[in-house]
Amino acid sequence: MKPMGTIPAEYAGAPLLIAGRDAEAWAEAAGDTPLFVYDVDAVARRVARFRSAFPHVDLHYAIKANPYPPLLAAMAPLVDGFDIASAGELARVGSLKRGAAISFAGPGKRWDEIEAAIRASVTINLESEGEAGRVIAIGDRLGIVPRVAVRVNPEIELRGSGMRMGGRASPFGIDSDRAAAVAGQMIEAGADWRGFHIFAGSQALDEGAIIETQAETLALAARLSEAVGITPPLVNLGGGFGIPYFPGEVPLDVESVGAALAERLRDVPAVLAGTRFAIELGRWLVGEAGVYLTRVVDRKTSRGETFIVTDGGMNHQLAATGNLGTVVRRNYPVAVATAAADVPREIASIVGPLCTPLDRLADRVEIARAEPGDLIAVFMAGAYGLSASPAGFLGHNPPREMLAGVPDVTNVIFTSPQA
Repeated sequence: MKPMGTIPAEYAGAPLLIAGRDAEAWAEAAGDTPLFVYDVDAVARRVARFRSAFPHVDLHYAIKANPYPPLLAAMAPLVDGFDIASAGELARVGSLKRGAAISFAGPGKRWDEIEAAIRASVTINLESEGEAGRVIAIGDRLGIVPRVAVRVNPEIELRGSGMRMGGRASPFGIDSDRAAAVAGQMIEAGADWRGFHIFAGSQALDEGAIIETQAETLALAARLSEAVGITPPLVNLGGGFGIPYFPGEVPLDVESVGAALAERLRDVPAVLAGTRFAIELGRWLVGEAGVYLTRVVDRKTSRGETFIVTDGGMNHQLAATGNLGTVVRRNYPVAVATAAADVPREIASIVGPLCTPLDRLADRVEIARAEPGDLIAVFMAGAYGLSASPAGFLGHNPPREMLAGVPDVTNVIFTSPQA
């Protein structure tokens, strides 16, 4: 037997309840499986917790975590801004937020994407000096003053983060020793300079590391602003807040992070006295709010091991199979959603329908005995799920997505297009 992560506290019951409804009721409402269910109330509780811990800091949602359109519409009034990484993401949020509340990051922005962002008054986070020149050229051609911020590639890194974004050579951002000069050049060229975006890492569960990184980020922002000679309107401090996917991981104490940041913000250098600060979060807001439901289609025994075969797998939930940047494969929390409390338990592996041994949602975990027709729940599915998975691989049917916590869930069923 291998351990698995802890099921989030929002989900309870046998059979499993998701936003107060049992899993089978969700599948019936959707009309088919596989299915993602996202609980808006769970997201709203996370936002409220953030507001309480960081009362004077803006909250931005990085929509790459989950760009499901009804979820974005539900989140629009809850957050202060959206962070996007493509023109496609801009199209999803452009009608939900004014351009000034949208920032566009990511290397390799195409000319047409830059043009669309300038026309929409979106803040473009510059990733290189070449991109800075293209933004000015396109703005001049359009006769529109572009909004820009300088994304900084800092010398610092977020210790213990799942994905380190600073402290090394990088395709992301402008090296910190050039960032102030580029900001000055953009101001001199007539751009509307909106400040700095400093992102050092993501998926961190060590509050001490985040507190340390935020302190260093504020110090770096102050040094850069002194060099520019102008107070930046906004400093995006990045995010990095992780969630506990795997065995032994402990939830992040965001309240201690908020208290430490508040203390530092009370005594910022004069050059930052008029600056607004933002934190950009994705998975911490939505990751635990999502459940992936997939139907058991077969049960087999091979050389003494039990396999539960489902109608969905890595084509929809790549991260849960350990194929999205995980060095050592570990088990996400899973459960037999339709099992009663008194169903006997067994050791089994849960596999999807794809013709590859990589398609394994859970490896030798202890679960209730599952039979064909039962539903398997994969938790932590609200972030980097469907949109980060090879949905077109082998041509299986696309999954449904549904939003819980709205008046009529049947109105928000959404079938993702086949890739």
